[in-house]
Amino acid sequence: MRFECQTGCTACCQQRGFVYLTAGDCAGMAAFLGLELADFERRYVYRTKNLMRLRVPRETQCPFLKAQACSIYSARPVQCRTFPFWPELVGDKREWRKTARWCPGIGKGELIQIASAREAARQMREAHPNLYR
Repeated sequence: MRFECQTGCTACCQQRGFVYLTAGDCAGMAAFLGLELADFERRYVYRTKNLMRLRVPRETQCPFLKAQACSIYSARPVQCRTFPFWPELVGDKREWRKTARWCPGIGKGELIQIASAREAARQMREAHPNLYR
């Protein structure tokens, strides 16, 4: 597997879907933004019975995508940090190739050791067990 984020690319940020959050993600993003956790959650988080996710604003897919860049890059959630090494992509060549159609970083850069890719997938699975039952 090869992957290297491409400078200026925000293709993953613009895909339809949800950004799921952990309690640690929320705390880190709130601190980065200088907000109290409760204020951050009230403004940016949608909760269901088993999951937390970012609210999806009308005008964009992610509230933190500003001027074609992530405005919270150093505090981005696990889901964003581990992309494209998600369990459903690492474990399925067809899904990996499908994602490569819109992600210009797949197939570029240094060869990624499968153990590293699987470790990132494990982090995603552990962070969001309700998504990977």
